[in-house]
Formats: sequence, structure tokens, C-alpha cells
Amino acid sequence: MKRQTVFLCLAALLFAAIALAPGFYVNLLAYVGLYSLVAVGLVLLTGVAGVTSFGQAAFVGIAAYTTAVMTTTFGLSPWLSLPACLALSGLSAWILGAITFRLSGHYLALGTMAWGLGLFYIMGDVAALGGHTGIPGVPRLPLDLLYEYSGRWYAVLIWAVAISVIIAIERILASRKGRAIRALKSGQQMAESFGVNTYTLKIQIFVFTGLVAGLAGWLYAHYIGFVNPTPFGIYASIEYLFMAVLGGAGYVWGAVLGAGIITLLRHWLQDVLPLVLGRSGNFDIVVLGVILMLVLHRARNGIAPVLARYVRSTPKEPPQGITRLMPRRSQPDPAAPLLELSGVTRKFGGLVAVNQLSFSLKNGEILGLIGPNGAGKSTTFNLVTNVLAPTSGEVRYAGQRIDGTGMRNIARLGIARTFQHVQLVSDRSVLENVALGAYLHGKRGLTSAALRLDQNEEAGLLAAAAAQVRRVGLADKMHEAAGSLALGQQRLIEVARALVTGPTLLLLDEPAAGLRHLEKQQLAQLLKDLREDGVSILLVEHDMDFVMNLVDRLVVMNFGEKLASGEPRQIRNNPSVIEAYLGGEAA
Repeated sequence: MKRQTVFLCLAALLFAAIALAPGFYVNLLAYVGLYSLVAVGLVLLTGVAGVTSFGQAAFVGIAAYTTAVMTTTFGLSPWLSLPACLALSGLSAWILGAITFRLSGHYLALGTMAWGLGLFYIMGDVAALGGHTGIPGVPRLPLDLLYEYSGRWYAVLIWAVAISVIIAIERILASRKGRAIRALKSGQQMAESFGVNTYTLKIQIFVFTGLVAGLAGWLYAHYIGFVNPTPFGIYASIEYLFMAVLGGAGYVWGAVLGAGIITLLRHWLQDVLPLVLGRSGNFDIVVLGVILMLVLHRARNGIAPVLARYVRSTPKEPPQGITRLMPRRSQPDPAAPLLELSGVTRKFGGLVAVNQLSFSLKNGEILGLIGPNGAGKSTTFNLVTNVLAPTSGEVRYAGQRIDGTGMRNIARLGIARTFQHVQLVSDRSVLENVALGAYLHGKRGLTSAALRLDQNEEAGLLAAAAAQVRRVGLADKMHEAAGSLALGQQRLIEVARALVTGPTLLLLDEPAAGLRHLEKQQLAQLLKDLREDGVSILLVEHDMDFVMNLVDRLVVMNFGEKLASGEPRQIRNNPSVIEAYLGGEAA
């Protein structure tokens, strides 16, 4: 069944249930809609971007308390309090995110837990906020201006907001910014290499999810008519996270599924368990936890991926009639070296990985960097692309010193790379992975994507990505998941992603590894064509036949030092090179 058909049918069933179901179930549906709003933010933040947050309930509380104070103490209309609720929740997310995202690993998750607990205790201890007793008498939304008040209209409003937010997030994830967000979880180094400011992007996502949680808090306060700290504590944040994970952390509509299952299951257990186990103790929490573990044991990625197998999603074809590639960069002075390394050294404690390395790469040339395993080739790549900073020495590009300028600036200069260990968003299509390389050629942000104001820009970016997919010979794999392809084909995806940046200098780290003989021949011809187009290439490769028949010059490394340099025929007969590869006795 097509995805659009499924969505329309489910939406129709939902609003029919709100209109016809008994009041108790309408109330439950309203709660599911509120919880879905918060959970869908966690799908974006945790499931897609890979940032675990245990404090989302605090943003719900900030907005709920803001509107409660403004409407009960100052007598403002609930509609007038909404901008203040969003402003405070967004500002809080920005401040906390700016601090928290300087942490990494489990410290990041613990940081979100710490400020979530802090805000919870502030809500309970400040007398002006009613302490742990809370603030009663929060007015209902004046829906009676249009209709006679009914809880059903609240449920309709809540679900209209929830569906709008979910659609906006889906649009964001299908955009240039969305591809960058997905790349965060797969590898920040990879995202930064194509010009993504990962720190700023994380804060933008965090603020967005804070705003969504704030919107849920405003709706919650006026639906319940009362606020106290309990629904905004750490337990509530963990429950929201459970909803996202159970539904399917990488699936936007999974948030609705997870929120619905946990909400309905919890209410059912609260009715049934007291009849079986008595009314003392919170057995519903224990049983709910056991059920969730059993479900996740059978479907570790959540329920949405299981159901998605039965829903057809038609791949979106690249726009037709748009054949332009990315704008060509201005070419550096052809008489001067394009890339120069002068006395570059990199130490890791007592280990010298690269030692006093010096070489240059000319404009329009393919330079091979070879050597035994552990010679320092990939470290050299990382020094050129600013993944690592040299301990001493200089790296210059087109006469400009570039060491220490950051990976994002390297991408802006026109340097693109592939990786020794393939770095792709494995569950996304080949086209989407390649389109990440065009990130710097777009300007539209999250708001434009959510409102579909970026369609012309997206058309150009996807057309450029599709052209490079065809160029590397993967046209028939364009809509397949990148992770389902063979290793050699995944390396070609990385080559296409680098090409879509429109590079002047292309750094390829073992691009022929995993390719069959014919595929290697096609890759060699592609690289020769790129050289003719004015693209300079620095190549690390272990296949000597591939290298010797391709490159203009070679630099040989051994134990972090330059062992020899020259044309392939000179290197082939160099005794020091033969000894380094085969050993003195064998030589």
C-alpha cells in the first residue's frame, strides 16, 4: 500500500475516533497527541542526529508554567502567552545546548539529565510557582469563540498541531539540512569534511525540539487547567525517550506509534493490575518495563521499521531537465604548487606518526602516496584536511597556509576527500549520501525546508548529485540503501560525494579497495578524465598495478618519513623502496 494512502486513512480514522468515541477515549487520544509532540522532537534529536537528551520534559514544564503564570497572575489571554512560552523554551534550549554540546559521549547524556533535574527542582521550590502544589485555575483555550466548548475540539487542535509538526520534520529531513542532520549520527568528521558546522547544527536542532516541547507544554497547561512539577521531571523525560525508541527512533511517525502504545498500555495496566496484584505498589511501571524489553528484544529498532515493510514508498526521482553541475571554482596559479607540505611532523605522545615530511603536488597532476601499512599515509591525509593539526611544520594550499584552519574551511577552499574506512549514512539512498557533498552549495535553512521554500535549490542539488552518481557508474543503484551495496561500490559513492563539491584538489584514500578488475579500470579512466578537467588528485592506494599505471609521480613513505619520490618507473626500480616493501633479504 502506498504511504500517502496509509497516512490519509489513518488521519481519517483518528479524527473519526475523536468525533465518535466516548469522552474517556477522546481524553486518551488528546494525551497521545501531546506526548507525540515531545517524542517526535526526540526522534529528530536522538534517533536521527544521535544526541541523547534526558531533559525534554523540562521544556514542556517551562512553557506550561509560563502560560500558567501569565494567565492566572496577570490575566492575559492564553493566545497572548503563546509567544512568550515559545521564546522562553527556545531561549532555554539555546543556553543549555550551547553549554551541553561542548560535552561528548556519556557526559552529554548526563549533562542533559543534570539540567533536567535542576529545572524540575526549581519548579517545585519557587513559591511564586506554587511549589510542589502547583498552579490551579489555568484557563481553557477560548475555543468557544468559534464553537461551543467541547473536549473534542481540544483533541482536534492538539492533533492538528502534532500532525503539522510531524510533516514539518519530515520535510526538514528530506532537505539539505536534513541530510546534514542524518550525517551527525554516522560521523561528525564526515559531516565537517563537507562544510557542516556540527556544533551549530546540534544547537539548532535542540532549539527546534525545545520549541516543539514548549508548544506541547502550552497545550497541556490549557487542556488540563492545572500545572505542578510532577509531569516535568526526569521520569517523564525517560518515558518520552521510551516512546521514541519503542516506536522507532529513526522514524518520525514512530513517535506517534510509541506514544500511543505506551499511553494506552499504561492506562490499561493501571486498570487491570490492581485487580490481580492489589492496589499497593506501582506494579504497572514494572510490568510496562518488562513488556517494553520483550518488544525491543524482538524489534530492536522499534515497531515502525517492522510495519514499514508493508508500506510502499516510491523513490523521488531527481528533477528532470536540470543538468548543470556545481559552479567551477577559480583555478589556482598553474605555475605554482597547489599543495605543499614543509617539514610536517605529527606526534602522539612518544609515537612519531609523521616525521619531517615534505613534498608538493602540482596543478593538474595525480600524485600517489604509497608505503607499507603503518607508514603514516592516512595520518598525512588527516593533516592536510585538518582532522589533525601538525605538531610542527606547515601545510599550504594555493600558497595559503591551511593547517589549523578547521575541516569546514578546508571544504570551502575546494579540497574534498574520501575515507580509509567508508563513512556513509548506511540506511539512506545512494543519491542522498552523494547529495551531502553539495551542502556548501545551498543556503536554505530549517525554516525554509519546513515551509517547502527550498524546492528550487533542492532541485539543483539533487540534479548535481544524480549526475555524479551516474558518472561513477552507479545509476542503477541510485535509490538503494548505501549500506546494502558491496564495499567497492560504497567507495564509489564516496568518490561521487567528493566530486559533487566541485573540488580543485581531490584526496582519495584507497578508492580501489574492494573493486573488481573492470571497476578498477573504470575508476582509473574517471580519475584521468578528472585530471584533464583540471582536478588535482592525491591518491593513497595499496594496489601497485593500479597506482603505477595511473599516477604522474609517487611519494613513498616508511615509518612516517619520506623514503623516495619520483616518477613510477624510477620508484619501481628504487632499491630502498623494494627493501621497504619486501624486506632486505627478499630484495
